[in-house]
Amino acid sequence: MAKDDAPPTTSKVREVRDAETRTVQDAQGSSLIGRTVTINRPRAELYAYWRDFARLPTFMDNVQQVDVRSPKLSHWVVKAPGGRTVEWDARITEEKDGELIAWASTEDADVPNSGRIEFRDAGDRGTIVTATIVYDPPAGVVGQLIAKMFQREPAIQARRDLRRFKQLMETGEVATSSRTRAQLEEDKA
Repeated sequence: MAKDDAPPTTSKVREVRDAETRTVQDAQGSSLIGRTVTINRPRAELYAYWRDFARLPTFMDNVQQVDVRSPKLSHWVVKAPGGRTVEWDARITEEKDGELIAWASTEDADVPNSGRIEFRDAGDRGTIVTATIVYDPPAGVVGQLIAKMFQREPAIQARRDLRRFKQLMETGEVATSSRTRAQLEEDKA
C-alpha cells in the first residue's frame, strides 16, 4: 500500500478509505466522508449536547427535525435539493459515554447512512470532535452532483455543521449573515 499521510477519510488510496469505511459498524453506503474540529469546551459538555438529538437542528442547517423515539432510535427529516426532504430512522449501534456515538439507518431509509461521532480530549485546547459518515446518495453519482450544486451534499454539510457546532459551543450562538437565506429567497420571488 502506498504511503499516504492524509486522514483516512480523505486519502486518495482506495485501500485506506475502504479500511476506514469498515471501521464504521454496520456501514451503509459507498461514499465516505470525515470531518474534524477542535472545540474549546470540555468533552463531557460537547457529548451531552450532541447526545440530545432533538437539539441537533440548532446547528445542523439541513436537518429540519429529529424526533427521539427511544433512547436508541430517532427519526430524521433532512432538506434535500429542489425543496424536498428525505427521512429515515437511525438506530444507535454503539455508544461510549462521553466518547462515541455510532449509528446506522434502518432498512427503509431514503438515504442509507451510518457513521460515528467521536469526542477526544485535546488538552488545554478543549476537545477534538470527529464525524465519520458513510452514505449512499439518492440517484447515485448524479444525485451527489445535484446535491453538491444545491449545497446539500453531506461532505459540504458536515464541514459547515461542525463549524456551527464549534461556534455554538464556544460563543453560545451561531453566526449568521445580516440577511438570512430565507430573506434572500423572498427577494428573488
